[in-house]
Amino acid sequence: MRKYYTLLLAGSFVAVASMAQSTSILGFSPAAAGAQLSAEKMFDGNLSARNIDVFIKEMSAVPHHVGSPGDEANAKYILNKFKSWGYDAEIETFYVLFPTPVTRILEMTGTRNFKAALKEPALKEDATSGQQATQLPVYNCWSADGDVTSELVFVNYGVPADYEKLARMGIDVKGKIVIAKYGQSWRGIKPKVAQEHGAIGCIIYSDPKDDGYFQGDVYPKGPFRPAGGAQRGSVMDMPIYPGDPLTPGIGATKDAIRLDRKDATNLLKIPVIPISYADALPLLESLGGPVVPDEWKGALPITYHAGPSTNKIHLKLSFNWQIKPLYDVIAKLKGSDFPDEWVIRGNHHDAWVNGANDPLSGQAAMMEEARSVSELVKTGWKPKRTIVYCAWDGEEPGLMGSTEWVETHADELQKKAVLYINSDGNGRGFLDAGGSQALEPAFTEIAKAVTDPQTNVSVFDRRKSLNIVKAGSAKAKKDAMAKNTFVLPALGSGSDFSPFAQHIGIPSLNLGFGGEDEGGEYHSIYDSYDLYKRFKDPTFEYGVALAKTAGRTTLRFADAESLPFDFRNLQTTINKYTTDVIAMADEMRENTLVENQLIHDKYYTISNKVTEPLLPPVAKAEVPFLNFGSLQNAVATLAKSADALNAVTGNTMTADKKNELNKHLYRAEQVLLTKDGLPRRGWYRHAIYAPGFFTGYGVKTLPGITEAIEQRNWKEAQEQIEIAAATINNFAVYLDAAAMGAK
Repeated sequence: MRKYYTLLLAGSFVAVASMAQSTSILGFSPAAAGAQLSAEKMFDGNLSARNIDVFIKEMSAVPHHVGSPGDEANAKYILNKFKSWGYDAEIETFYVLFPTPVTRILEMTGTRNFKAALKEPALKEDATSGQQATQLPVYNCWSADGDVTSELVFVNYGVPADYEKLARMGIDVKGKIVIAKYGQSWRGIKPKVAQEHGAIGCIIYSDPKDDGYFQGDVYPKGPFRPAGGAQRGSVMDMPIYPGDPLTPGIGATKDAIRLDRKDATNLLKIPVIPISYADALPLLESLGGPVVPDEWKGALPITYHAGPSTNKIHLKLSFNWQIKPLYDVIAKLKGSDFPDEWVIRGNHHDAWVNGANDPLSGQAAMMEEARSVSELVKTGWKPKRTIVYCAWDGEEPGLMGSTEWVETHADELQKKAVLYINSDGNGRGFLDAGGSQALEPAFTEIAKAVTDPQTNVSVFDRRKSLNIVKAGSAKAKKDAMAKNTFVLPALGSGSDFSPFAQHIGIPSLNLGFGGEDEGGEYHSIYDSYDLYKRFKDPTFEYGVALAKTAGRTTLRFADAESLPFDFRNLQTTINKYTTDVIAMADEMRENTLVENQLIHDKYYTISNKVTEPLLPPVAKAEVPFLNFGSLQNAVATLAKSADALNAVTGNTMTADKKNELNKHLYRAEQVLLTKDGLPRRGWYRHAIYAPGFFTGYGVKTLPGITEAIEQRNWKEAQEQIEIAAATINNFAVYLDAAAMGAK
């Protein structure tokens, strides 16, 4: 309760003007805005928390991972719902590689013998936790088959910086098995980095400091991960490409030409398995070597050592590498005026086990949103543009259902897709959203129009209150209080927006609620209806809030007379990214000079004290001065073009010109795609955003430039500067042409 009152107090500083619903809407004439607001009021009134409750309970009744009977049954359940609501709905089936475990052995021998349980215990308080016959066991999908034995080394969170620290401690993981904590990066980065450093196996566990009793009471008393709970999940190298590993760039249809598995560049070469902290404790107790730095220490009742262990660890894994069907449910409501312009709304339906929170809380909200839209149709309302609802399969193993659909229909989507709106898991708390910054003014307006069910202020104001509380300085608090725009962070990866935004350049938005629904059920057998109803969203009112927010976005972009994209916001953001990457290069240059001077001083201090000659130290190569002039000029040019386009979008123009301009607006972001994509991962083609090569879900902005600098590849960095500059210049030319055509 203390957290709640603190945020409410912060909210008292926020202007409440946004609670008063404006009678104007971006993209609508005054008369059209009135009709739109009336439709939205009816839409809100049709939404039912009870329906969301029922959808989650029914779809989470049995496990429904890819290829399971429960997965197919849920797809048919969703299909039948959409058909009953009057949608033109079908299941589009793809055929993808999906490995499931055959052999799982993790054991320790030597001074102490131990065999990991690799099994989550059922709880009498959780009705579905005992469905062991149909549950996927604890495993990491896309681990390699392997049978390895070696000493164990603790690598903290298993990110590149941790290996640098181990090297300074004199510890090498080559030929060893590593154990890493979940957290700080996407799980697939941990075995990827381990493999690159010569490790022969990887174990990932959830430390109670991050995800257990240190955070609060564990399930079933509280929502946090119990000692026997473990996190399943994909370790596909999605920063290379997502989707079916055997059909990169093309849809995984039944007759698709497939790679040999050994040629799939996004698959690991070493075995990897997730374990509970109960299973991790004996392994960590066996470690010798130095005590780890304070920031590496977890909450288990041991002294954390880096290793290596004196005991030997044996890890043996094998998998069924089978082709399984994916069931994407695609439901369309045809537009009255522009049937070939599509507003696409999606959420996945597959889960690792029962998946009440991830993904069914979002899926149920989307279904209730679609049902409420169908109620509007009964009143005589029709959307001007076609609305497409998509229930994706195969998101958990690697964004497979959405990726295969996008790859199959890429040409059509680049002609027709106006906007893709994504959600995933959802719970009690604050609105969170990311996406193309050209959407910021329109989304701000939407966030100010939806009331938070817990505080009765707008979801915009409640989020703003959180931003004020979290601000780290007086200046940051002042800036947060003055901010009147919902800032959309750039999208990385981790959900089904990725193929739309980063592969084919469709404007995309990802949103959901959370922050007061913390827990440790993620990807475990405890992600159940029982836990969700007790701890996540007991009244299901935040499911309604998601339906209201995403539904308004869908309805407004479906009906807008002038599509409300504002590329001035995007230009401002690209300008900030440019400033950031220049500062990054300058800071690296200064740091390198300082580090080399310290190495030099230390060498001569030691050499003056010894009689034997010392080998000269190896200094880091100096950071050259990169020429960012072309990029800075391109961003300045874009500012003029975005201003010029904005000046004409509010002008009175003929219907034909307005319709033609709308096409230019929703296709604009495709111009930010590069021909060859990013170096060594050409599937990602967006010049401005991509998931980081070593961050996974986390975004890298101006990724070609940023990652070349991080890797100290100066030739590539300069090449990527010129590619980004040329892309942004092309974007400016495109906006100029759109502005001229509208006059």
